[in-house]
Parts: sequence; C-alpha cells; structure tokens
Amino acid sequence: MSDSLPLGACIGILGGGQLGRMLSVAASRLGLRCHIYDPAPNPPAGHVAERVTTAAWDDAEALRGFAASVDVITYEFENIPTATLDLLDSLRPVRPGRKALAVSQDRMTEKDFLSGLGLTTAPYRDVPDAAALRVGLDEIGTPAILKTRRLGYDGKGQARIMDPSQAEAAFAGMAGQEAILEGFVEFTHEISVIAARGVTGEVACYDPGENVHVEGILRTTTLPATLTPSQQMDAVLLAGRILNALEYVGVMGVELFVTAKGLVVNEIAPRVHNSGHWTQAGCAVDQFEQHIRAVAGWPLGNGARHVDVVMENLIGADMDRVPALARAADVQLHLYGKGEARPGRKMGHVNRIVRG
Repeated sequence: MSDSLPLGACIGILGGGQLGRMLSVAASRLGLRCHIYDPAPNPPAGHVAERVTTAAWDDAEALRGFAASVDVITYEFENIPTATLDLLDSLRPVRPGRKALAVSQDRMTEKDFLSGLGLTTAPYRDVPDAAALRVGLDEIGTPAILKTRRLGYDGKGQARIMDPSQAEAAFAGMAGQEAILEGFVEFTHEISVIAARGVTGEVACYDPGENVHVEGILRTTTLPATLTPSQQMDAVLLAGRILNALEYVGVMGVELFVTAKGLVVNEIAPRVHNSGHWTQAGCAVDQFEQHIRAVAGWPLGNGARHVDVVMENLIGADMDRVPALARAADVQLHLYGKGEARPGRKMGHVNRIVRG
C-alpha cells in the first residue's frame, strides 16, 4: 500500500446526496476523512463528513480551496459541469477519470462507446431535429423512447412514442435539448452488475442483482438474480471489459437487459449505484467501501455475497413505514437525513436478509 493514501488522508466528494453520505461513512470506517462540495445548503452527506463547502459549481475560488484541502477527488453523480472538472483535474487526481464521465454524461456518446466495444445495446439514432426523429422512427419503428442526451435520470427527460403520430409532441417535450431515439428491447428482466477497478488494474465484481422499476424509479433489487451460470458469467465479464476499456478507478454500475438473444447493455453509471445498496447487508465489503478503497489506492476488498438480500427503496410516503421497519427482524434500515418526503423522492432504503 506504499502508493495508497495514508490513514487520516482526506477524500473530496463532489455532491452531497445520499451516495456521498454513504461514501463518507465508509471512508470514516477506514480512518479516512471526507470533504463534501455541494451548491445546496445542508446536504445529507454533510451530516456525516468532516467538512462541507457550500458553493456554486463555477466558483473558482471555492473549488481551489476545496482541492487544496483534499488528497483525491471523487463524485457521487456524473452531471458535473465540464469547466468544474477541468479546474479540479489540474489540481488533484480525480477518480474515476474524465473519460468515464465524458462517456456517461451523453447517452449518444455512451451508446457509441459500448457499440465500439462490440457490446449489444438497444437500436439508437441521434435526434438533432424533428426531421431526424421522423427518419429514426422509420428505421427503428415503434414503440420507441426519445430521451435527452444529457441530464436525465429516474425516468426524467424522456418520452415514450407508441405511434409515429406522437413524435411531434415527444420532440417538443425535449424543450430544445439534444436527444437520442432508442428502440424498445424485448427483455424478460433487468439486472445490474456493480463492479470495481483499482489503480493497479485489478477488477472485482459483485453478483448481479435483479431490478424492478416503478414509474422510472428503481423499487427493488433482489439477490440472487434470475440468471443461468453462463449469463451470470457473461454479465460479470462484460462489466470488467467496460472498466478496463475506460482505465477506470472506482465502482461502476452497469445496467443490463436479459433477452432471449443475450445481454443488452442499457446504461453505465460511473459511481456507486442505487442497485448496489444490497451489498451493505450481503457482503463483507460493500460498494461504498470498495469505491473508497479504489480511489484511495488501497487493495480492493472481498465482495463475495454471503447471504440472499432484497433491497427496497423508501420513496416519498414510504417513510410512514419506518417505525414498523425498525421493529422488523432481518431488516437493515438506511435513512438519508432528507427533509420533506415528497412523491418520487428517495428518502432511504432497507436491505432484507432472506433466510431459507
């Protein structure tokens, strides 16, 4: 560990949401400190970090001060302004690196990257204007999904097109943003692989989890997933291939569709991932500690699953169930310290250990 961060070193985290919060907790268990940078006041991660900087993404003075106080920088979400990263990258190591961000921040770039590796994705077309959308629908057919190329998440920034007559309204819904058209994929279920790569190139993958979404938001992830041994091996090898191609350092989430013709890559997320929360109850080293280990230059830990787990997000009014969940057996409760429990807002999650 001669090239790794020493005990007491400080990790800078861009973004102060629940992922940053859980990264900070994991770092503290390893004797490392965290400094959170977020434009929003009182972010959830700030409750458990040593230090918080509240400043805009374009505040050069604040960014320089933040970089001077940390030894390495990571992030909990990928939509960080390019100019912010340019400045920080010139001052401290940023892990995962810029290539992974550039790929994941733009759905068109991401699809081109994955296709270039020989991986299967949904059929897709660039949609710079309404005419291109009509051509894309002629080529791909319906049903299809029109998505913004950047910034969409949890079902936001996208519109289903079940019939070509809906194209005009769907395009108007993009509000002038660059868009991509994706064809529907006939799949039996969705899975995700949480994978990690260290600074030395070592790769460690967790078992694939089976995901269920409701209204575009992840509801549950179940382990083990419904997969044959060969499908499970293919999923893990595919994730490792992506990490190596990006010379990645840290944890990544890779979402896949299981189809009759094989695995189809839906998207990648260059960070710890909602569908990896089950690792907190199912593994000796969870995804958050694994990410901290990777960006700090430490050896990767053992991510072998030792128990079956179902992770369920607590969304909006689900917070009313917390008293009952706190009394339930074999339930690990994680609350994010957020204020108002609005519809569609992730407030926490539970990991249920499945016995027998």
